[in-house]
Amino acid sequence: MKRFSTLILFITSFMASAQLPHVTSGKIQRLENFQSKFVTARNVDVWLPDGYSKDKKYAVLYMHDGQMLYDSATTWNKTAWEVDAVAGQIAAAHKVQDFIVVGVWNGGETRHTDYFPQKPWESLTAEQRSYISESLQKAGRSKEDFKPNSDNYLKFLVQELKPVIDAEFSTFQDAEHTFIAGSSMGGLISMYAICEYPQVFSRAACLSTHWPGFFESENNPVPKAFADYMRANLPEPASHKIYFDYGDQTLDAMYPPFQKMIDEVMREKEFGPNNWQTRFFAGENHSESAWSKRLSIPLLFLLAQ
Repeated sequence: MKRFSTLILFITSFMASAQLPHVTSGKIQRLENFQSKFVTARNVDVWLPDGYSKDKKYAVLYMHDGQMLYDSATTWNKTAWEVDAVAGQIAAAHKVQDFIVVGVWNGGETRHTDYFPQKPWESLTAEQRSYISESLQKAGRSKEDFKPNSDNYLKFLVQELKPVIDAEFSTFQDAEHTFIAGSSMGGLISMYAICEYPQVFSRAACLSTHWPGFFESENNPVPKAFADYMRANLPEPASHKIYFDYGDQTLDAMYPPFQKMIDEVMREKEFGPNNWQTRFFAGENHSESAWSKRLSIPLLFLLAQ
């Protein structure tokens, strides 16, 4: 758990004075210290492609953990998704619709509570919630009794951030052109977002989705709670697309049996090849470097014209 404790300390001390990431294509425009009545203030780094013009409209991809997306020189672990490079290559090849990326920073200490889907949590018994809360405290992920704040995080995205993005940038504002993506806990909140706000987000990419919710596999009630929630709340397949993937190394080694359970739910809800993919990457681990290597796959799937 050292990785996560280090991450929290880095973000807390770094956010206020963070330099803009250097990008290899396009440019970054920062909404600094974006204020919210729902979540803690945070930076938002918006990637605009080469040739960005107010004379045309762009689809919008919202991505979580925004400080990890663009430039390894500015991240706590010196790795990054390299979204600017991958997105720039895809855009330059004219393989997808025109789009921008809204990189929403996580809140450091609030990351786990912001990203943990709230309604599945509330479906657990008091005893189950207490056990998980104690486990998260032992792992250094929570200082107090754990209580998700993800409903408020989604309100922040939908009610506060999206209107500003649509006002300041030349965007399509409808669900058909509004997408969401993330990895690990960011994968969970992306799944939750498309289920809670299907009228806002039409497509979601969930890489290395952290189905355990915390860090134990045995007798863990959380994945079933997620599956039950999805069974009741997945959006209409005809108008939505969802992408999942996972590896089998480091933290991803926990995911194969849980992802198979989720895949069964997707089939039950009549998602098929045109609107759903689950990809397995043997030998890949749980890291920004791994996600960067395969980022083009979900981007091509979600952003296809």
